[in-house]
Amino acid sequence: MPEWEKRFRAPRVGLPDWAEDAPDRSLFVSNATGTYELYAWDRATGSQRRATDRPNGTTDGVLTPDGEWIWWFDDTDGDEFGVWRRQPFRGGDDEPAVPGLEPSYPAGLALGRDGTAVVGRSTDDDGSTIHVVRPGSAPVEIYRHRESAGVGDLSHDGTLIAVEHTEHGDAMHSALRVVRPDGSAVAELDDTKGGTEELGLEVLGFAPLAGDTRLLVAHQRRGRWEPMIWDVASGEEIDLALDLPGDVSAEWYPDGSGLLVVHSFEARSGLFRFDLATRSLIEIETPAGSVSGATARPDGTVEYLWSSAASPSEVRSTTGEVVLDPPGFKAPGSVPVRDAWVEGPGGRIHALVQRPAGDGPFPTLFEIHGGPTWHDSDSFASGPAAWIDHGYAVVRVNYRGSTGYGRAWTDALKHRVGLIELEDIAAVRDWAVASGLADPARLILAGGSWGGYLTLLGLGTQPDAWALGLAAVPVADYVTAYHDEMEALKAMDRTLLGGTPDEVPDRFRASSPLTYVDAVRAPVYISAGVNDPRCPIRQVENYVDRLAARGAAHEVYRYDAGHGSLVVEERIKQVRLELAFAARHLAG
Repeated sequence: MPEWEKRFRAPRVGLPDWAEDAPDRSLFVSNATGTYELYAWDRATGSQRRATDRPNGTTDGVLTPDGEWIWWFDDTDGDEFGVWRRQPFRGGDDEPAVPGLEPSYPAGLALGRDGTAVVGRSTDDDGSTIHVVRPGSAPVEIYRHRESAGVGDLSHDGTLIAVEHTEHGDAMHSALRVVRPDGSAVAELDDTKGGTEELGLEVLGFAPLAGDTRLLVAHQRRGRWEPMIWDVASGEEIDLALDLPGDVSAEWYPDGSGLLVVHSFEARSGLFRFDLATRSLIEIETPAGSVSGATARPDGTVEYLWSSAASPSEVRSTTGEVVLDPPGFKAPGSVPVRDAWVEGPGGRIHALVQRPAGDGPFPTLFEIHGGPTWHDSDSFASGPAAWIDHGYAVVRVNYRGSTGYGRAWTDALKHRVGLIELEDIAAVRDWAVASGLADPARLILAGGSWGGYLTLLGLGTQPDAWALGLAAVPVADYVTAYHDEMEALKAMDRTLLGGTPDEVPDRFRASSPLTYVDAVRAPVYISAGVNDPRCPIRQVENYVDRLAARGAAHEVYRYDAGHGSLVVEERIKQVRLELAFAARHLAG
């Protein structure tokens, strides 16, 4: 078995979630059977069992506070449209978790200690709705709005519900409302009012104590994400003012005495404990790389999921132990990343570079991340590692629109959508060629989701720059994609482009890969999920038809899943097809 395939097939696990009132009961995701599924783990006995078993995998699940039930989201072949189901933690038959609620896209879930569930839903017809479901009673709708909204959290005693909403029409910056279970309002927090700046808020969680009305909130008031505490009863806002660069998130320690702080800066991340009594910030030692999830346990220890570009992920504890060690062989490592800082039209651009063995210039893959509000980090990724094994350099660009570099960098992505990101990618491409890293005749533009969209847009707007394009689950025809995609993404597109296709047709036209398809000269490989609600198949077919009509070199692979696949062999197949396409079409 090639090393690159071993990285995909090696058993791996996610960070275990644990029941708040039964911390020995945990739930985690693993690919141990070749498909990512949910697993129940009784820490007291050491027993583990697979809780879900579906052809296309399952990753969305949560435990009830008492640890007696596993809730999991049941969609159809990855289309993200479905219902919540539940099963006993110890095993047994699945059953509908909320009888009476029709299928929808999920929009948050909070489970109470008395069996109450707060369920967020999104549909094209209804917009966003929130229902309170009590044991033995029919669901009661407490919220409805056409714009995007979702459940943030439920207080420890079940008397308060935090809602994130975008009723103001800006899908990138949420406001907060706290309501009672009957839907009546308790408090509002909205940073989009009273100023010209667009500021967002996020719910991080209610204090884990009965009767405690403090809500941990993330805000952007100082140009980055950082936490504060909002007492929704008194209205008091406690500014924590953590002296850390970059973006900062947090969650409560189980006893409410402190906060577990996750700090992200320049594609790396680390952990701290913030003691609320002394207001002291204490670093929790972690290896260099990225922490992609962390949780504080009742005994004060912290478990976290860590990796670096060179080292596969592990679930570690501050005790020094590896918390979960899946059976089977271990994934081979890869090469470390190097940082590149490149001057661009909107400021310094951060890129992560991995080089294969030997001397350059190399054939080079520009692997563009999705989102767009996301970022590449110094973390392990089997896909880029496969290309390095085959002699390619890999460059990943945290273009304008990426998170982790401040609010201004993320919010720069407006109106000239796609074109802004490609300006930054072009600047890094020029640097890669001038530095001797990349062979200008063998440059590949590649990515999935938003990265796939930027790939197709880049091949059309920068036809002389790229020798090859690899686009996975892309936006290809922006107008058709808008009409076919889920309602929450329509709201995001209206925010990014300033309106609908009817209201701002020139912006949609300028940002659509279909507009430039006849200029594409590089061979194009496209993969698409036939059940994808985010980048629907019809708009991909429109683009492919235009390529075919003029005899352009292209290949299309359609697979029976949604926005990506949770099946290991399917993912390997897709990488294998991409490598083979590059080998056939890339000179040398």
